[in-house]
Amino acid sequence: MQIQIACRHGHIRDEVREVITQKSAKLLTYFERVTAIVVTIDLKVADHVKVEIQVDAEHKHDFVASHEAADVVAAFDQALHKMEHQITKYKEKVQDHRRDLPLNEYAKDDATA
Repeated sequence: MQIQIACRHGHIRDEVREVITQKSAKLLTYFERVTAIVVTIDLKVADHVKVEIQVDAEHKHDFVASHEAADVVAAFDQALHKMEHQITKYKEKVQDHRRDLPLNEYAKDDATA
């Protein structure tokens, strides 16, 4: 898996870059088929920061989440929280689709009714 961090209109410290990399890698615990993560940090306005996370997964279009806050880490944490929800919702949808009742179970339910 590849993690890329891009910063627009400024630079971030190496410590913040490491924190973002470590927290981004935890997305693999939610969905194993993640192939790339791109984190874009926009520092254009002085009073707030916009963070956007794009996750590329196999057999699925990109997931995208963004958030604005006064601090880079706070904005990243909120965007990461949104991303976790998107990924878990997609994974539950895929798993529920495969776990339908077998046809013989439907026949048993109809016979008892």
